[in-house]
Parts: sequence; structure tokens; C-alpha cells
Amino acid sequence: MACLLLFIEILEMLPLNKKYVSHSIIETGDIGKEIASYVEKGDVFVLNGALGTGKSALVRGICAALGVTEEMPSPTFTIVNEYNAKFKIYHFDLYRIKDPFELYETAFEEYVYSDAVSFIEWPEKGGDLIPSKIICVNITLDGKKRIIEVESHT
Repeated sequence: MACLLLFIEILEMLPLNKKYVSHSIIETGDIGKEIASYVEKGDVFVLNGALGTGKSALVRGICAALGVTEEMPSPTFTIVNEYNAKFKIYHFDLYRIKDPFELYETAFEEYVYSDAVSFIEWPEKGGDLIPSKIICVNITLDGKKRIIEVESHT
């Protein structure tokens, strides 16, 4: 029992196992900037949340803090956008994927199993192609607030 309690305490102390509350898109971007300070080469973030919850805004905040200076449109129609900053960055939006097999045409596995940092919106569309070692971000709306929960899964 003591080991379990110690494990839970350590898990809660890890910087990427955290809950944030945002009251605006600007605050969501600022939270992303805080999260960016913990990003390491090869990290894969999966972002879960309904349309309009701020997944892309959070990614923009993280990427801005990592040095991306260009506009960052959502990759909804292109599937993936690529950026060069502190790390190579790939931002995926799998919303329009109907079958994970479609991702083979994009060389998806080469992207996410590289040293680049990957952000994947709508990861459930990627099926078994989504890596098991991920940083999971869940964003939910609670009235006018966004609840952003970040958990590292190794």
C-alpha cells in the first residue's frame, strides 16, 4: 500500500501530469507555452477534445514557445503540417481520416517514430498506428472554461 501511495505522489509531481483551467483561447495558448518547457525530442502528444475545445490553440502555444514564428493553420485538410524550431515538429489532424490504413499513404509511422515532436489531434482515428508512449492531453469544456488535463503514458 505504501508503494502505491508513493507512486501516486511521484506521479502527481511530474510536470506533465497536471490539470489546467483556461478561460480563453489566449490563456489556452499561454498554458501551451508552459507545457513547452517540458517538451523533449521525440515526444508524441495526442490531443482529445470535441470540435472547438482549443486543441489547435494549445498546440500553437507550445510551438510558439519552441520557436515557431510562422502562421500555424489547422492541418485539417492537409493531415500534417511541418515546422522547424527548437525541434522538428509535426502537427497532425486526423479528423478527416476514415480508416487508419489511409495513414500509410502519409508515411505517418516515419513521422511519429522519429526524433521530432508530434502533435496528433483526433488520435482515435489512427487506430493501432498511434504509439503507446505518449503524452495525452484531454480538453473538455465546463461552461465557459476549458479543463486541460495532461498525462504522460510510458
